[in-house]
Formats: sequence, C-alpha cells, structure tokens
Amino acid sequence: MQGLRAAGGHVPPIDLSTTNALADVEVGGLSYEELATGHDLGAGRSAVYQRLWQPGVARFEEALADLEGTEAAVAFASGMAALSACLIAITSAGTPHVVAVRPLYGGTDHVLETGLLGTEVSWADADDVARHVRPDTGLVVIETPANPTLELVDIAAVVAQAGDVPVLVDNTFATPVLQQPARLGATLVLHSATKYLGGHGDVMGGVVAAPQRWVERLRQVRALTGGLLHPFAAYMLHRGLRTLPVRVRAQQQTAGVLAERLGRHPAVARVLYPGLPGQDPAGLLGRQFEGPGSILAIELVGGYRAAAMVAESCDLITHAVSLGGVDTLIQHPASLTHRPVVAAAKPGAGIVRLSVGLEHVDDLTDDLTRALDRVIADSHASELIGVG
Repeated sequence: MQGLRAAGGHVPPIDLSTTNALADVEVGGLSYEELATGHDLGAGRSAVYQRLWQPGVARFEEALADLEGTEAAVAFASGMAALSACLIAITSAGTPHVVAVRPLYGGTDHVLETGLLGTEVSWADADDVARHVRPDTGLVVIETPANPTLELVDIAAVVAQAGDVPVLVDNTFATPVLQQPARLGATLVLHSATKYLGGHGDVMGGVVAAPQRWVERLRQVRALTGGLLHPFAAYMLHRGLRTLPVRVRAQQQTAGVLAERLGRHPAVARVLYPGLPGQDPAGLLGRQFEGPGSILAIELVGGYRAAAMVAESCDLITHAVSLGGVDTLIQHPASLTHRPVVAAAKPGAGIVRLSVGLEHVDDLTDDLTRALDRVIADSHASELIGVG
C-alpha cells in the first residue's frame, strides 16, 4: 500500500492479466521454478503466470497475515480448497493422520470422515487430544467457536497437548478481530473468507495464515492443483478487511441482545451463544476470545418440525446457508451444512443457526418472534411444548 500511495493511488488496482512478459529465457525459467515450488516473487523475477503468483492476491494475503500475526498467508478459491491444500500437504509429507475435535463445519467433518484426500482421522475431545497423537499425525484440527453449536475450545491447551504436531484452527466464526490463534501457538489459521472477511455475501475465497515454511508448502500445492483465488475476488476480500472490525463488533452487539430476548420465548428450549451465562465454563472470553461473536443457535422445544417452521417462516431474515454477511441468515444445520455428518455427531434436529447481520435488533426480534409464535400456534408443536 505504501507504493500505491507514493504513486498517487488510493485503492489497490485490479490486474486481470493471466500471463506476464518474460525478460529472457533464463529469467523466465528460474522465475517459474521458484514460484512453482512455493517461494516468493524475487527481485528481478517475472510473475510468469497467474496460477503461480498474482499481485492483488498477494496484497490480500499480506493484509490477512498482518491481522492474524503470522509470517505470511496463502489464499485459495474457497475455504474448502484451503483446507484441502493443508490435507494434501500432510499426506504428501507422509504424515496423513489427523486428530480432530468435533463439532466442525460439515464440509470439514465430511472430508476427514471419508478420507477422500488420503487422510485418516481420530476424533477426540478437546481435553483428550494428546492420547490420540501418533508418529504419523500431521495435523490437529479444531474450530472455535464450533460450528454450529458455538462451544469454545481452549486453543493454548490443545497446542500443549499436540506437542510438535501442528494445530490448525478454523477461525472463520471469530475472525482476527476477536481471536488470533497463532498468538496462542496454533500453526495454521484457516478462514472461509467467503464469510466475514468478504462480509457481503458476494465473493468466495479461503485463506490460511501460517509460518513461512508452511506457506511455501501450501503455495506449491496451490500451484499444482490450481485452487486459485481470482484477482477480482482478491480485490473484494481485501476491501472487506477495511470494514471488518466495524462490522464484526456491530453484529456482535446485536447478537448479544437477540440471544437474551430469544431465550425468553416459550418455543425456545435454549439459546447457544458464548456470551450467555454458563456457556463459557473455561473462562475463555476476554482471555482467548475478545467477544462472543455474532453467530448463535436456537434449540426449539418442538424438535425438527418446529425448527423447520422457524427457518421457513422468517421474512426479513433469509433462509440460506453461509454466514458472516451484512444481512441475517437462518438455516437448519442438520439438513444442510451438516447433512453429511455421521448421525452420532450431527447437530440436534431442533437446532437452527443464525448469522446476525447489521439490521436493527428490534426488526430482527419482531421477525423471529412471529416465526416462533407460529410454532406455538401449531397444534402438534403446542402439545410438545405444553402450551394451549
């Protein structure tokens, strides 16, 4: 950005060129080799080809690494592409075993459970990670707050149990505004950048913040597999970082009020939200996690029927997957994002997840109250709830 200002620029440019002119054959060949093996673009070298290096993508990566407190970062076409690159990196190194703590995002759970990318997974509780670590363990994977039930995991405690094994933390829900896992010892910090980093539901991407040694491995995987972030998407994500702190804190404030209000409705069995009393037993808020965030889950007394009714009855709130945007979304995890998860680990059928946006809290309360009132009015659900 300093160079842009010196040249009179105010915002980063978008460079869509897929290929770059080469000074001569030798420079072109050396540049290609260095970039294809994960190294930085050196002085006097050519960027060669967009699959190997792109200036807008590099700017976004640098900004995200600064926020997460890591040496560098690598951006991908989606969060799952980013996770896949991490898994390919460990399998190619001969350490394909993963220790993972549930709950996780459904896609993460599914790719680990199936072993599609050559990994083998051991599922562990957060306080029992050390027992599952083996000589061929290449990664410990956690997500905190957990998707979709918002449990908090003590990152430093997991890192201590993992020993020399790298710990990957999915930081999508928290964002670097509320939590910086690398400062607590995590090696890899993963984001579905589609969510809060972009923030407006109009761009897809993924990114891993990491030490330089890991960045080189992940760049090589990206170059060889082609999981690229498009230059325009990089521009949009970089722009999203500029408003990230303001959005995250405003959404969090609304979510806290909404969580308290919803907990008083007779159709709600409980609200899952780290900011509510009793939902941070390890005291991580204020120590690891700056705030409870803006994702919450509601468990309905009427089970699946009630959950489906609420998800389908909102007007202002959109019934859709994804999260982290400026508009509020509601979804039923067991039927959607966590549909592939094995039955024993699947979220409860009565749970809906809310990603709170920037609408007025009273408007969101009214919309959800109308939907919850429909549950009370439903004769079958009313019998379960004991109303009427």
